[in-house]
Amino acid sequence: MAPVTSATTELSVVVPAYNEELRLGPSLDAVRRYLAEGPWESWEIVVVDDGSGDRTRAIAEEAAAADARIQVVAYDRNRGKGYALRQGVAHTRGRRVLVTDADLATPVEELEHLEKELGGGCAAAVGSRARPGSTIETHQSRRRELLGRGGNFLIRAVAVPGIRDTQCGFKLFDGAHARAAFAAARTDGWAIDVEVLQYLRGRGLAIAEVPVRWAHQEGSKVRPLDYPRVLGELAVMKARALPPARIAVLSVFLLASFLLHQGRWPDPSSRYLPDSLQDQNQWEWFFAVTADSVGYGPHLRNPLFTDLQGFPDGVNLMANTVMLGLSVPLAPVTAAFGPALSLALALTLGLAATGLAWYWLIRKWLGTGRGAAVVGGLLAAFAPPMVSHANAHPNFVVLFMIPLIVDRALRLCAPGARVVRDGVVLGLFAAYQIFLGEEPLLLAVIGMLLFAVAYAVVRRDVARAVWRPLGKGLAIGAGVALPIVAYPLYWQFFGPQSYHSVLHGEGAGNSPLALLSFAERSLAGSREAAEPLALNITEQNAFYGWPLVALALAITLGLWHRAAVRALAFTALAAAFLSLGPEFRIPSTDVVLPGPWRPLAHAPLFESVIESRVAMVCAPALGMLVALAVDRLAAARPSRRALGPVSPIFAGRRALGLAAVAAALVPIVPMPLTTVERVAVPPFITDGTWKRYVDTARGETLVPVPLPDPGNAEGLHWQTAAGLGFKLPGGYFNGPWGEERIGIYGAAPRHTANLLRDVRYSGRAPRLGEAWRRQAAQDLAYWNAGALVLAPQPGAEALRATVRQLLGKDGELVDGVWVWDLDGQNAENPAVRVSAVRG
Repeated sequence: MAPVTSATTELSVVVPAYNEELRLGPSLDAVRRYLAEGPWESWEIVVVDDGSGDRTRAIAEEAAAADARIQVVAYDRNRGKGYALRQGVAHTRGRRVLVTDADLATPVEELEHLEKELGGGCAAAVGSRARPGSTIETHQSRRRELLGRGGNFLIRAVAVPGIRDTQCGFKLFDGAHARAAFAAARTDGWAIDVEVLQYLRGRGLAIAEVPVRWAHQEGSKVRPLDYPRVLGELAVMKARALPPARIAVLSVFLLASFLLHQGRWPDPSSRYLPDSLQDQNQWEWFFAVTADSVGYGPHLRNPLFTDLQGFPDGVNLMANTVMLGLSVPLAPVTAAFGPALSLALALTLGLAATGLAWYWLIRKWLGTGRGAAVVGGLLAAFAPPMVSHANAHPNFVVLFMIPLIVDRALRLCAPGARVVRDGVVLGLFAAYQIFLGEEPLLLAVIGMLLFAVAYAVVRRDVARAVWRPLGKGLAIGAGVALPIVAYPLYWQFFGPQSYHSVLHGEGAGNSPLALLSFAERSLAGSREAAEPLALNITEQNAFYGWPLVALALAITLGLWHRAAVRALAFTALAAAFLSLGPEFRIPSTDVVLPGPWRPLAHAPLFESVIESRVAMVCAPALGMLVALAVDRLAAARPSRRALGPVSPIFAGRRALGLAAVAAALVPIVPMPLTTVERVAVPPFITDGTWKRYVDTARGETLVPVPLPDPGNAEGLHWQTAAGLGFKLPGGYFNGPWGEERIGIYGAAPRHTANLLRDVRYSGRAPRLGEAWRRQAAQDLAYWNAGALVLAPQPGAEALRATVRQLLGKDGELVDGVWVWDLDGQNAENPAVRVSAVRG
């Protein structure tokens, strides 16, 4: 039947139906009775059979045969509610179009309330279960209600603000607007309601939300997984609505991040970042253990603690950087495709999102042009320290929340600030950032405080005007965030395996030369020049290069009249100075001076910070300064954004100025991260042979030789490859050591673990006596060891000889590894019979 678009009837009722044989007949009868008795002179009902597999179509056709005012639109394959509504509305002729679900959860009698609102000049009147005056006669399950409320909150935030309930299946439209809106829609699923409302909003048409009666009907076709599908459809809708310029900007940041990580993407599971040292193994384990804990393993577990490594003491995961704010949402990806893909996604998309967030902040608060903001966002997100951390530390790469937090703080300082709303949102953002990374949040707070102090000095009038709303908003934010994070933070600082500081040793601050030199992965850098100036390749936390430092100085002088420029310059300079640490040496001399970090070195929270990381605050500050300079240089008419008088440094010298910017940025352009073929996991692990030697029902552990530690964490890779099927002593994590519970990297040391580690690095097997054999028996009993496993590696022969001495027997070569079965019945020497020691 060809659709008819001329309005020849008063009311058209569209009823989408999928497998509704039990409800469709009574619902159609109820609608017909109401319309026959109501004020509508002419009406029609359009039933759309969405590829049902039962008698829905037959029932609709029987009703149509009995009443010519009922028409049926049908097709053979289920296409979704959105597709069904598009087809149904296209076949309407009414001056008004009512869309209602087949279950009549909202009684058709509520139509009169919607008609009153539509008669007042609105293009649509939508039934609402969330408006005051609505009546819920029969509630859904608690789970469905929570999912619905959460989904509606997100929909309001990103799609149609002001409408509390977009998904109630009872809506009345002006007929012409309905046909135009549904014809323009492209969504086939449940998000069709949102897309249609967005269409009307986009054309300036009024939409009324009307409280209605509603009762949950058993047999609802809405399933729990449909809620995330709606959000996915919304994301697609948002992407479709992006103008070409925004798509181009998005593409720039995605492409830049992909090019940086290109070496891993051909096969994330088989490629390794050698410059991550052992952090890639650690982070993949973090993603894997989170997925296992939240329901993608055989049992739900506490996501804040595990004894899968560090056995038997375990690991306080909240006191480690597991990034629950990212590893939990990515848990389905981790479970389906493995932790290597999740980590690659987190690093690549997280870095792109961070750049986009800084771009957005620069555009919004500095008012620069799009191109200038792109340059600033790229510098903020792809500065040398960010690239250094991209090897190994997602918590210092996925920083997209930091610009959003800065934005909310700035909103509290703006005229007419909505203090309560912005304070609440700030608190939610801060709480989420804690589950992404606490140290980056602390550094961001340091940066914001430096900027605030500088700006307050320059603009005392502004400081006097904003301190009250800012203080109130921060208090509200703290009140919102603390209840959310209180228990996890309690667990972090006082729970099992908690610690109170991590000692990084001397040299954790920046050398002054590090601020002016080039990083190893920068276009102008080299490993030989950068390595002596940093803790390691993942901690090259400055390295902005002297050309960029000189450019920042020139920008500051040229735009000195702007208060924001002076505050940004102070922020960058102060952060760089703080990053020198508790003491620093003047280059090329033996003179050591007290550093600016000394007063903070032993303060709570600050004592665990690697001081050189404070220089990361310089990246967004420099990005904003450069964005302002590029915007001024590129402006056809420098006064078009009311930026004030043009400095002589820039007037008439745009080409030279842009060349200077390029000369400062090109040397620090990052090169792709180095990747290599990954060390293969032994078939003994991947084929499940280990299960013959490790009795997990008795809590036995598998002990790699040497034990995994921060210098060699390949055992964690074995564990993730085995689906976390066995537990490990040792490991790579932060945990306590000694009575003072000082934080260290790895498990508390034991003699046998230290011995095996030393043999691996020395390549020599010492002569061991009875005392060492007794110590080994005690340590193996402490670890509840089921088997020792030695894989091919440097020093393997010396390690084999050492274990042979400790156990009094040689291992068994199985699937490419040497295995020592520690079952009590196989131990020939009573002195090392582990089962006896356990008893």
